[in-house]
Amino acid sequence: MFKSIIVRIGLLGAMVYLIVTMSSLQMELTRKQQELSQITSQNEKLTLQNQELRNLVENGTDSDYIERAARDRLGYVYANEEVFTDISGK
Repeated sequence: MFKSIIVRIGLLGAMVYLIVTMSSLQMELTRKQQELSQITSQNEKLTLQNQELRNLVENGTDSDYIERAARDRLGYVYANEEVFTDISGK
């Protein structure tokens, strides 16, 4: 009978230990996933910056690059320029 109580206490202690350990590991896993998400986002931003710099080096001067970026990304045009947009979707 005495051994049965000791075994039960031992099993209860082991279960508590396992539950605490698994909770701790789950919290660490959540933190690491958030860290991975942040690093992935930062990596994507840096990759885009690198690509823009490569394009700048390959395609000419700063002013040419700035003009193309203003036209493509922001939709800017010269004051006396007429722009036609194809709305047919083709």
